[in-house]
Amino acid sequence: MTITYDDFAKLDIRVAKIVSTEKIPGKTKIIKGVIDLGGETRSLIIGGAQYFAPEELVGKTVIAITNLEPKTVGGVESNAMLLAADLDDKPYWLTVDESVALGTKIK
Repeated sequence: MTITYDDFAKLDIRVAKIVSTEKIPGKTKIIKGVIDLGGETRSLIIGGAQYFAPEELVGKTVIAITNLEPKTVGGVESNAMLLAADLDDKPYWLTVDESVALGTKIK
């Protein structure tokens, strides 16, 4: 399937920092996270929790899609989605140099 550039341009993709994480009771593959988008924070679900401890993600600069429709998973409302490469179901979070300001738009 292909999409047009106009479709791609609808995505609001931004630089974010993971500021907190916590386990979700009864869930082993997802955790709750909070990201900082440079003056705005959002809660979200982070997948791949079977591969890392939640605290390992805190402080990472990541790339997030911020205009997806909110979705509730495991009782937590997710208001963004982190972008990751997927290798054998294990996520590798996409990042940029930490000198890029939080909230910077990815084009």
